[in-house]
Amino acid sequence: MGKNLRLKASRAARDMSQKQLADAVGVTRQTIIAIENGDYNPTLRLCIDICVTLGKTLDQLFWEGTKDEQNEPG
Repeated sequence: MGKNLRLKASRAARDMSQKQLADAVGVTRQTIIAIENGDYNPTLRLCIDICVTLGKTLDQLFWEGTKDEQNEPG
């Protein structure tokens, strides 16, 4: 599992700190840090809560896809 840069970028685009996102979804800041660093695989419930908070879909934040899908212009 690699770093989740899409999550980090989406959070930053909404001008939210890791602490603010953590508070919004009911976890600790350390949990958000671990998810962004790829050190923690969040539950589906937590993924959904993060997506709702950031206005994104599961695919946009958590789907890694294949190498071909990742290289497609988009």
